[in-house]
Amino acid sequence: MKSTKISEEYIGVRLDKALSSILSEVSRSKIQEYLSLGLILVNSKVEKPSYKLDKDDIITFNDFPKPESSLKAEDIPLDIVYDDDDVIVINKPVGLVTHPGAGNYEHTLANALKHHSDSLSSLNGEFRPGIVHRLDKDTSGLLVVAKNDYSHAFLADQLKDHTLARHYYALVLGKINEDEGKIIAPIGRDKKYRLKMAVDLINGKEAITNFKVIQRFDNYTLVECILETGRTHQIRVHFNYIKHPVIGDQLYGKGNRIIYDKGQLLFAHKIKFIHPKTKKEMEFSAPLPKFFDDVLKSI
Repeated sequence: MKSTKISEEYIGVRLDKALSSILSEVSRSKIQEYLSLGLILVNSKVEKPSYKLDKDDIITFNDFPKPESSLKAEDIPLDIVYDDDDVIVINKPVGLVTHPGAGNYEHTLANALKHHSDSLSSLNGEFRPGIVHRLDKDTSGLLVVAKNDYSHAFLADQLKDHTLARHYYALVLGKINEDEGKIIAPIGRDKKYRLKMAVDLINGKEAITNFKVIQRFDNYTLVECILETGRTHQIRVHFNYIKHPVIGDQLYGKGNRIIYDKGQLLFAHKIKFIHPKTKKEMEFSAPLPKFFDDVLKSI
């Protein structure tokens, strides 16, 4: 069991909508179920999903049901960019959780991968087969999956030494005057709101995000980001820290959901790595998803 006081951004927000953001890896149907079972309480009471959160409300999370003993294969359509005996490159859509966790053990990319392939690495355990790195639920784009333990270890080493390059497009609030920059700010768990991450200059882990401006709009900037490290929510936390939160992000930043409110406009458009077997550099890219492109056209 754990309790947390709501942050200011959730004041006046429906309970179910706030929980969808807070518990980003839990499906809405599961949230409804946990509310009805009394596994999620507000001020020690069961509240309806429509309850509007108030300033001093405290949400308590009781232990969610344990997962099944094994990961279930599910026939979920995948946008497969590349597939061989060692790796798979996936273009993950918005709304698809990468792997089970936090009470949600179905309808994830991991479930889809188990249906797609009989051969996936086991280094990250039964519920994360082949998962070398992850994307947040509402971040779309490219990620690489390992089909065997050797490939997984080889790719994981590239993550550690920064030779597995991940490029993102992000639309952020406000105009960034610099043409390019580097955000160096350690990231750790938010001390007041434990379900968020935050810049922590004392206890945080090293986090480095490189960026360059692609296009400026009246009150927005399209940037390309290249990660040197892979901390949870790194791009979202870093740009919120420099007062340019990612548009649509329901967890970080204020005033960033006027033109889009369905999740952060953050897209992993390019990935580059050394192939585990051939030792040749491979590079893959994907076009902006339509919803992202439509926002850019509208501004």
